[in-house]
Amino acid sequence: YKADVGGRLKASTWETKTAIIETKILPYFQGLRLCDITSVQIIRWQNEMMKLKTPKGKPYSQTYLKTLHNQLSAIFNHAVRYYKLSENPARVAGAIGEKDGAEMMIWSKEEYLRFSEAVMDKPLSFYAFEMLYWCGIREGELLALSKSDFNIKKQEVTVTKTYHRSKGADVITSPKTKQSIRTVSMPAFLCEEMQEYFSMIYDLDPTERVFPVSKNFLNRELRRGASAAGIKRIRVHDLRHSHVSLLIHMGYSAVAIAKRVGHKSIDITFRYAHLFPSVQSEMAGQLDRLKEEGLYVS
Repeated sequence: YKADVGGRLKASTWETKTAIIETKILPYFQGLRLCDITSVQIIRWQNEMMKLKTPKGKPYSQTYLKTLHNQLSAIFNHAVRYYKLSENPARVAGAIGEKDGAEMMIWSKEEYLRFSEAVMDKPLSFYAFEMLYWCGIREGELLALSKSDFNIKKQEVTVTKTYHRSKGADVITSPKTKQSIRTVSMPAFLCEEMQEYFSMIYDLDPTERVFPVSKNFLNRELRRGASAAGIKRIRVHDLRHSHVSLLIHMGYSAVAIAKRVGHKSIDITFRYAHLFPSVQSEMAGQLDRLKEEGLYVS
């Protein structure tokens, strides 16, 4: 699996897969041939995974449990497709965990504004979170941005790369999907804020990262700001969910939102389905009014 797949994936993706394989899969199954592993053994492995705790003593998230199962299933699928394994026992056993949307947490605009005031004491943090909330970009995309990616006159930022740490080094690569490469329109106030931020950085090289920090830094700052503002704690990625939620309640379609945030429209529809009912209710109300108007047309 490593020889066939490892070289075809981005380094960051393969590192994640390797960590799961070496720490969660091999300790349980090593010594066994794939063709000897049964669906019952996989169910027992799933039960063990569901019992595990994080370093803080909490159960693994439903998203992570699903990721673990998906990785094991991917190995079996590879063997079925290329090495004549008769079936995938992980598919027979069934999945565990749930998709990311089940754990989504969102800040309202009012909550975000309280948070942003709490982190104004650190300009880098303030401007970074402004970009995350008002543009809906991913944290890796944010941390890869350079000044040359901004066109303040056109009020745009172009996303063509993403950032991650690998073995203690900063690594910038192309985004994971074609949809991720996009140009995002920025509100005028955010353009002004970014101009202010650029003016604070001495001798800024247009190709250098404008937010030269790590994801861990953003996590710490988010926790600090949420605590100071007295609001619920969310993940950095939930700022992206919050941006999508804001756009949904402003009445924008899944297609328009997907183009802005670098998703497929079908993903927006399914992932954020629980946020659309209020919009659907407005649609139904307008249809009622149309029907009533039609009844009185002579």
